[in-house]
Amino acid sequence: MGRRRASAERTGLALYDRTAEDAARTVIGHYSTSFGFASRLLGPRVRTHVRSIYALVRVADEIVDGPARDAGLTADEESRELDALEEQTLEAMRTGFSANLIVHAFARTARVCAIGDDLVRPFFASMRADITVSAHDERSHVAYVYGSAEVVGLMCLQAFVNAGSAAPGPAPTALVAGARRLGAAFQNVNFLRDHGQDTHDLGRDYLRLDEGPARRIAVLDDIDADLAAAAAVVPMLPRDSRRAVVCAHDLFAELSARLRVADPEAGRVRVPDPVKAALFARAAAGMPPRAPRQHPHPAPGAPPTPPHGPDREDPA
Repeated sequence: MGRRRASAERTGLALYDRTAEDAARTVIGHYSTSFGFASRLLGPRVRTHVRSIYALVRVADEIVDGPARDAGLTADEESRELDALEEQTLEAMRTGFSANLIVHAFARTARVCAIGDDLVRPFFASMRADITVSAHDERSHVAYVYGSAEVVGLMCLQAFVNAGSAAPGPAPTALVAGARRLGAAFQNVNFLRDHGQDTHDLGRDYLRLDEGPARRIAVLDDIDADLAAAAAVVPMLPRDSRRAVVCAHDLFAELSARLRVADPEAGRVRVPDPVKAALFARAAAGMPPRAPRQHPHPAPGAPPTPPHGPDREDPA
């Protein structure tokens, strides 16, 4: 009896669950240095669930952001791959199983943390827009950011408030609003950082920066307003999630400050390793989120000055 039970544990659903979670951790380890940096501050109750969310997001993103095209897929074939991934995800959320390990890991989290179709479908709609939409107006930008980033924040929030609960349910309204605004800030910072690659390599315009310098400043002002609104509700988060959110918030607040003084043509803005380490230590010590640091706009022709001195290249 004891031998049969041990064998079942080695080959049953529990082993499959752990293998799927390991696969999700591998995806995140290879693809997301910024997320990996902050996620070390998540408590064990939520860490695996958040990794499983981000792994599915990353796989979907890779279908539309180059690797599938590099493999020779046409736009129509990319759409079919994305459709299939969405169908697999929704079905696994219903049944609790998928032969796709990343989908299985996500579905397990979705079922445990009450992540519903209402968050999954908008995400895939935004990923699909990357295949069909090359230039966004204000309305399509809002819809895209909601599906590509705000709902991801809402999925993570569901993990924060529900992991380990016998009766998972909706998150408090104030936290929902904060998660959406933090997700929007993260996405718009990334749009600014990746503007050159998005326009030149992928043929996409998310922010309409060709309208002139005032448009870039307006985007940064919106980012800082979103960061401030999100920071106000961070104290309401469960303790084992709060420090990681503070770390991520402060990293993007630092990026926003650097983007304000950077030459838009100088390449991707980065946060030097010593500054990242200081932000990590500050969050680990339980400090509240930093306020976005406004910097005067540089005079025309003046060399930009980074907020903390010269940058040193790092992988994030």
